[in-house]
Amino acid sequence: MSDGPVTKVKDGVLKVLRGTGAIVEGTADTVKKATVAALEDVGDVAGGVTGFVSSTATGVFDAVNEVGTGLIRTAKGLVVGLLKGVGEVATVTVEIISDTVRAALKGSGEVGGDLTATAGAIAEGVIGTAKTVGVGLGEGAYAVAHTVIISARDVGGDVIGAASSTMTGAVTGASEVGGSVVDTVRGTAKGLVAGAGEVGADVATVTTAAISAAIDGAKKVGLSAEDAASAAATGAFEAAEAIGESAVHAVRDVAASGVDGVKAVILGDRDT
Repeated sequence: MSDGPVTKVKDGVLKVLRGTGAIVEGTADTVKKATVAALEDVGDVAGGVTGFVSSTATGVFDAVNEVGTGLIRTAKGLVVGLLKGVGEVATVTVEIISDTVRAALKGSGEVGGDLTATAGAIAEGVIGTAKTVGVGLGEGAYAVAHTVIISARDVGGDVIGAASSTMTGAVTGASEVGGSVVDTVRGTAKGLVAGAGEVGADVATVTTAAISAAIDGAKKVGLSAEDAASAAATGAFEAAEAIGESAVHAVRDVAASGVDGVKAVILGDRDT
């Protein structure tokens, strides 16, 4: 992506930030149009997306840095616009979701954004857009959550805070579009714990954070605390099985002990 399109995106977002206050919608529309224009004539869209996403994030957050406000809502609008734009000219894959999340977190961090708050907004934006671009909520949730944890490690951020915020944002996004909150919780927890295993974070602590945030989110969207806790524990367990025996035991212990007074049932675990 050349400097011209980057400047155009930046200028468009600057107008949004200095305008009416509809930051998420305005940013998403600006980024979507730029994405379609840049990719519709590219033969290998999948191969060109990564660099495009990174450059677009740079333009968007340069605008935020210049104005000094609106970072969280702009980050959400960025991922929504990118995914919708790509979805108009190509198939949105989990790899594209991961690239988008990674670029948004990196860009926001470069202008002083708080990783925890930004992760939640990004998760909400991706999950709220997933069905529109043909991605299953569980699949999209896994991609977001896994990428958030890896990114948190890379920038030295708060892994546990990012895990909680990601779960909260994912639940909100699913509820806003009438999607399956249970599937979203399960996919998010699975991605968070898989990421924890890769970066060496404590699986039990990440599992506890995921379940707690799922329970809290459930209260706001009409899902029972028990169902939310069990969905999160099941997703965490699925990831733990791929990590190793110690991780499996850690998730089982958290589920059996309960989180915030709620015990979780791990679906499919024949040893509990």
